[in-house]
Amino acid sequence: MNKLFAQLVEKRHLTDDFLRPKYESLTDPFKLPGMKEAVSRIKKAIKNHEKVLIYGDYDVDGVTASTVMEDALRLAGIKDVEIMLPDRFIDGYGMSPRLITHAKDIGATLVVTVDCGSRNHEIVEELNALKIDTIITDHHECDDDLPEAKAIINPHRKDQPTDELSNLAGVGVAFKLAEALEKEHLIPAGQEKWLLDLVLIGTICDQMTLTGENRILGFYGIKVLAKTRRQGLKALMKNAGVSSITSESIGFQIGPRLNAAGRLDTAELSLNLLRTHSAAEATATAAKLEELNKKRRAEQCAATDEISDRNLPDTPVIIETGKWHEGIIGIVAGRLVEKYHKPAFVLTEVENGIFKGSGRSFGDFNLADALSYAKDAIISGGGHAAAAGVRVYQKDLYAFREKMNAYYDSLHLKNQEQYFRSRADLNLDSLQDFTLDFLEDLKLLEPYGAGNEEPIFRLSHATILEKRRMGDKNQHLRLDLHAKDGKTIKAVAFFVPDEWLNLPDDAECDYLIKPVENEWRGTRSIEARLVDVITA
Repeated sequence: MNKLFAQLVEKRHLTDDFLRPKYESLTDPFKLPGMKEAVSRIKKAIKNHEKVLIYGDYDVDGVTASTVMEDALRLAGIKDVEIMLPDRFIDGYGMSPRLITHAKDIGATLVVTVDCGSRNHEIVEELNALKIDTIITDHHECDDDLPEAKAIINPHRKDQPTDELSNLAGVGVAFKLAEALEKEHLIPAGQEKWLLDLVLIGTICDQMTLTGENRILGFYGIKVLAKTRRQGLKALMKNAGVSSITSESIGFQIGPRLNAAGRLDTAELSLNLLRTHSAAEATATAAKLEELNKKRRAEQCAATDEISDRNLPDTPVIIETGKWHEGIIGIVAGRLVEKYHKPAFVLTEVENGIFKGSGRSFGDFNLADALSYAKDAIISGGGHAAAAGVRVYQKDLYAFREKMNAYYDSLHLKNQEQYFRSRADLNLDSLQDFTLDFLEDLKLLEPYGAGNEEPIFRLSHATILEKRRMGDKNQHLRLDLHAKDGKTIKAVAFFVPDEWLNLPDDAECDYLIKPVENEWRGTRSIEARLVDVITA
């Protein structure tokens, strides 16, 4: 084991169970409330050759969960399965009234939800009235009063919370049902493991904590994704230029392309990509997603630039309106948070006089609580602490701004900048152990995410040998850093602040860096991703 890696393992108090988790250590799926009832109802559907309708969501978690559920049910012996995804622009999140009509039209006798349903009491009641049973699999917060479904599998059920599984994504909950079906000998032994490629993607893209159960699922998910049988994923990764399976390639290359369809068009495109067995169809669909992602990126950048060019008011919460595609406003809000270090709402007009918005936050400013405070100024709204949605009448936009900023001021928050500061795991005076062998050892920690962040190192008192701006707008930076032991390393940073671009050539600073591998014409080398520059 590399010396530096050994120090990192000691600093993080990592055990061998974390570094080399065992698949057999997964939590018994029957610990989840509702699992026994769900398996029983699925057995009945198999026996009676029933038509089953899976209802998902339009984001990456929802699309991967829908595919996992379909694969699991087919492996278990249900031949007549169909998937329905909501339309972001028509249905919004959750079980839509259109589901009732569609289930009735196709003759479904069982609806299985993934990544939604825990608060859709009325829809479940209407399905019950039509003698259509419902199994809900979800990972969102529940009310005390649950829908009258045949089974509700959700680790956040207040009557039977399952803390060890509370960080599962929607696709993770769907996988636990597949695991239960395998334990009941309805799925051939071991075949459920082939679903882990999608479990990995959905879990990372839904930004779930990657410890505990998710650590095991992620560890084996990387292995399965590396040899995936899915033609669509192979084509997508080829188009995206994915050279190795890491949390970064999933979060920044695979995920955005799968998400682009649901943001700008219909998530059916991504669903079809994951389900197809045709290499030709996979190639064509992956190409369409590539174009949609380019369009999404262009619209997102244009909106972000438009807002950045405005004379923004000096308020604690950014709230901006315009005429933008509603599928990108959440990403734009996130970019504003990153740039200005303030909570942000971005709203676009979706109907005459009605604006739809998406908010992003950080630290101690809870968006769900803020929207509750501003309830008199909005049509509807809700979400989580860090992400939320809202609808506002145009005439109430001023009141909405006033309420949100008044709520922020009422909290008397201090030192919120701390949430943007990166912290180093270890200090480096030397680059001696910064080697390719070290990179190989680091792969044991993948996938990275909340609770298992990518390691950061502080290179002390390094000097700049060469500085080069990159990008069409000179917005990126490459530095050749000279360490105290005489060794050098190339460090690259993207979309850097002006003060980095203006570092003097003779500056001696501390640099926070992440090691990365570079391969050029068959030659591998270790480089660095520049995270922060500490000048004092």
